[in-house]
Amino acid sequence: MKTICSSHDLHIKLGPGPDMADITPEVTKVVKRSGLEDGIVMCSVIGSTGSITTIEYEPGVVEDLKRAINRLADPGEIYQHELAWHDGNGHSHVQAALLGPSVGLPVRKGRLLLGTWQQIIVINHDNRPRDRIVVVSVIGTA
Repeated sequence: MKTICSSHDLHIKLGPGPDMADITPEVTKVVKRSGLEDGIVMCSVIGSTGSITTIEYEPGVVEDLKRAINRLADPGEIYQHELAWHDGNGHSHVQAALLGPSVGLPVRKGRLLLGTWQQIIVINHDNRPRDRIVVVSVIGTA
């Protein structure tokens, strides 16, 4: 049994938030190239206004999630961050913090274990377009 530990950066262009992209195909490729048989894949977005989660990536759920995110931390509210920095993205930091910057998922027999309708998504919450870096780390055995 050989230990596998490697990482790869994905570069994802996203519009003003909340904007999201399905990164499942890219993560699956990283897992396959790594030779990982059993272990964990960890996906982490770099930056305090980005998040990662899993959903069924279809237009209805995507729109529902966007609306829910904006209800959790309404862009129209007054945020202390905005009062200090005047950059209009106080809500972006709060939204990202509520969803979290990473997700860990199991890999078994070389396959990323996801439900039939479950995809990995990266979300930009910032009030401007962003080029997001997602670090995909694989840890386990070959």
